[in-house]
Amino acid sequence: MKFNAAGLMLCTFLVACGSSPAPFGEETETETETTEEDEGGEITGISRDGIPPGTDSPSPEAVLFRSEPTEELGGNLGDGFATGISYDGDTDTFTVDNLAFDGGNTYQRGAAVSSLNGGAFNVYEAEAQYPDAVTGDPINQFTHRAIYGVSRNTDASGAPTTQFAIVRTGAFVDFGFGGFIYQRDTTVSLPQTGQAVFRGSAAGLRDFSGAGGVQYSTGDMEVAIDFEDFNNDTGQRGDAVRGTLSNRRVFDVDGNDITTTIVTNISSNNDATLTGIPDASFKVGPGSLDANGEAVGEINSQFVNDDGDLVAYEEGLYYAIVSGDDPDEIVGVMVLTNDVEGAATVRDTSGFIVYRD
Repeated sequence: MKFNAAGLMLCTFLVACGSSPAPFGEETETETETTEEDEGGEITGISRDGIPPGTDSPSPEAVLFRSEPTEELGGNLGDGFATGISYDGDTDTFTVDNLAFDGGNTYQRGAAVSSLNGGAFNVYEAEAQYPDAVTGDPINQFTHRAIYGVSRNTDASGAPTTQFAIVRTGAFVDFGFGGFIYQRDTTVSLPQTGQAVFRGSAAGLRDFSGAGGVQYSTGDMEVAIDFEDFNNDTGQRGDAVRGTLSNRRVFDVDGNDITTTIVTNISSNNDATLTGIPDASFKVGPGSLDANGEAVGEINSQFVNDDGDLVAYEEGLYYAIVSGDDPDEIVGVMVLTNDVEGAATVRDTSGFIVYRD
């Protein structure tokens, strides 16, 4: 079985992408993707504030995918560079294009760490060395890692209803080059009243600005939606979204649990006595979820130190897509940064899939 991880076929820029492969290789007609340009010719992005690039003219009745914003669209230098991401089920390999020194662009299932969070998410790694095309001399490659999350639910064809992929490297002094994508491969029907809670897990990659290296992260995830409040005078949906990332663990590239070290660093640098990594929570406010099932908002974490002062730990954004007729699941990505663990800035990019059980 060979298939593309859906809209995981990305265009480097959001201009004239034209038609593109539908999820799992089925061809479909799509509208040409365009963006407006300002006077300086820079890409200004798509219409809704905060929504990452991806599907143009989204609809609740259609497949929907989003990718990491590039620097031109508000991301960091190196964000959104990973393109052409695809998965081969026959060989259990990932293909990632547009990242330098990642071997032949084919990522094998991880050796030291093959999966995370009890096998819920698979880990892939680029080749450590790649031969000179003429002499055959081995060339050391950068440390690239990828995480692939697939829904346990499938559509009528047997394809997963949601999925995400994250690619990061620890080879640069700054955050480096990588990307993420998350998508819904089915439709969504959102109710006008009531509330719903979704539970599942998350897994991510931690990279650094000011230091090299890459780490893995895991956690439990819960997301709740109020489908009827807040009220919105514009006639659009005003749905509130609440989420919590808890029971967080961190592992080094060899799979060793280094959570205790992380907690000790946070505590010692902030005069605190913590017993775990602080939970991260969505900021609740009006209009977080739109009629297409897309949610975007702020996420942060904090703790109280030994003096009783509230200390900010992380801040960032979450991106999510709701799926199903009930609806019955949500896929998304969270990007959190902090400066309190040590000299370097830490970025945790975690994907999650949560279910309405």
